[in-house]
Amino acid sequence: MAGFRLPPLLTRFDASHGDFRAVSFRRAASIASVGALCLSGCTSDRSPVQVPIDSPGPGSSYGTGEVILLEDLTDRQVFPPSNWWNLDVSEAPLDPDSDAYIDWISGRTPQNPDARRRLHPDFGPPPYGIPYVTVSGTQPLVPVAFVWYPEESDVGAPGGPPGYPIPDEARELPNYIEGGVPGGGPSGDRHLLVIDRDRWLLFETWATRWNEPLHRWEAGSGAVWNLSTNDRRPDGWTSADAAGLAILPGLVRYDEASSGDPITHAFRFTTRATNGYVWPASHEAGDTEGAPPMGTRLRMKADVDISGYPPMLQRIFQAMKTYGLILADNGTDMYITGTMDPNWNNDVLNPAFHSLDADDFEVILLGWNPVTSGIE
Repeated sequence: MAGFRLPPLLTRFDASHGDFRAVSFRRAASIASVGALCLSGCTSDRSPVQVPIDSPGPGSSYGTGEVILLEDLTDRQVFPPSNWWNLDVSEAPLDPDSDAYIDWISGRTPQNPDARRRLHPDFGPPPYGIPYVTVSGTQPLVPVAFVWYPEESDVGAPGGPPGYPIPDEARELPNYIEGGVPGGGPSGDRHLLVIDRDRWLLFETWATRWNEPLHRWEAGSGAVWNLSTNDRRPDGWTSADAAGLAILPGLVRYDEASSGDPITHAFRFTTRATNGYVWPASHEAGDTEGAPPMGTRLRMKADVDISGYPPMLQRIFQAMKTYGLILADNGTDMYITGTMDPNWNNDVLNPAFHSLDADDFEVILLGWNPVTSGIE
């Protein structure tokens, strides 16, 4: 459209991961216009989530005033068990085009019919992966200027004052924002995930940066999620992720993988392009013929033998069999998203993930939404 410029495609060489990685294939479709910056004091007449801000969530950390990077959340329920991230898909029906989608993800062509696409852990020690930070319910709210999607961004928790509880540490210290740069820096996806542990609210932003000359936070878009409900973005709306989904519940987290207990949710993954969207996604970011839509759910095949992997990797891979992978952004094929955590060991993660490829997965019925989920 005239006068509109998409965010540039940014790449960098990833020494730990050993390849060039796309770090911003963002939101190529569904933008009618980009208005002036919207400060968190601006409002929209639509409110995708209704949050009872005076109701603290469950958990042993309630009432603490600490700002904690990568707090152990294994004793907290991230969205109800009936949420799309937490649905057992091990018996879900296959999509009739499953093989065709796997072929596309694998990059197969008449000239290269045997192409394969290995899995890759898009996470590890800093600066790889997406961090999260928890704060108390008394953390001061600060305004955020939304640059790309002001009309589809939440200015704050509905029912409460505008603003996001972004701690000063995110501006002053490394590794609080994706990419590891204090204040976000000028490039990359720069996701910021802040959890109000008392009210059990999730605040997420994309393309986050501290603008020192204007002395304010800016982001491409932002979304607030009540982690005790199944609220979904309105159809056509984005979030801090291109598919309109929350990011936190789809991360491979070290606290879960090392806990000894089964991981009970799906993981976020990317492909090089997408074509529209299906439930549970609410937003599209491309119309590439043959590509899977945002919201596509993959499931590791039941007969894939994972018994030889270390216990931590078995828990991660078993979750891929039981809960699957949800396509949430454009990026690199079969990149699985996890936390930026110094406890990860890429010498263990990389060979394990690389031993699997897209052919070890199948696509469940697009838009599958079982009645038992209680989600309309």
